[in-house]
Amino acid sequence: MDGTHIVIMAGGIGSRLYPLSTPERPKQFLDLLDTGKTLIQMTVDRFLGLAPITNFWVVTSASYVHFVKEQIPDIPADHILAEPCARNTAPCIAYACRKIAKKHPDACVVVTPADALVTETVKFRAVIAKAIAFADLNEAIVTVGISPTRPDTEYGYIKATRKYQNRVVPVAAFKEKPDKATAESYLADGHYFWNAGIFVFAIPTMLRELKAYAPQITGQIDRLEPYLYTPKEQEMLGKLFPLCDKISIDYAVMERSTLIHTIASHLGWSDLGSFSAIATAKSALK
Repeated sequence: MDGTHIVIMAGGIGSRLYPLSTPERPKQFLDLLDTGKTLIQMTVDRFLGLAPITNFWVVTSASYVHFVKEQIPDIPADHILAEPCARNTAPCIAYACRKIAKKHPDACVVVTPADALVTETVKFRAVIAKAIAFADLNEAIVTVGISPTRPDTEYGYIKATRKYQNRVVPVAAFKEKPDKATAESYLADGHYFWNAGIFVFAIPTMLRELKAYAPQITGQIDRLEPYLYTPKEQEMLGKLFPLCDKISIDYAVMERSTLIHTIASHLGWSDLGSFSAIATAKSALK
């Protein structure tokens, strides 16, 4: 094992929060909760107990690299991966995994969005630690589920095979954002959890699943691989990355792979995707 590496996806523009969040300065680089820290800084803080900052990576737009350098000054410069264009999360994760694998082929990786809130940080670290341990010993991709507190129609759901909290169990299905009646049935059923978009896996496992279910993307990253950590990396990335299929990791791998598991808990999580969610989060933090 080559240690645990944290990959923070920070390329989104936060369009649902316009004009507070703009393409020029999206929400992950804002102090939306009046804590004195931006959302990406809060994300780094909650993972620091699980890996050193030298094992952190940020995948972001080339136009946001300066924000990352300003707000996370201790992250190694070559761990800031600058996408030349937005191609959704599957190419993002494929690029990050291949870059890490070049020097750390057996690493365990945690992929996380940059712009969510978790208030139960101690419990969160324990949940992630369990997911890492499971992924280290098993050929599995572990998602983090959030125990729902209401029949929310704005989140995707994970259907688990068992109702256990704080234990890794196989996933039965992923469900898109439901209507109100369906969300109420999910809440009553007890097998359904909000999808936090956090994934834990060993590098070889994810690379195999990407090759099996997203071969077009893998093909472009294969062509890029010889140039990683060289002066030509950014030039070749600019040529090859735009050729990758524009698809989420959920559609490309998670909904198709037989290796998906989940660990669910109450973590005080929110994706902060609306002005009302921000107001609720501010109240919770007071």
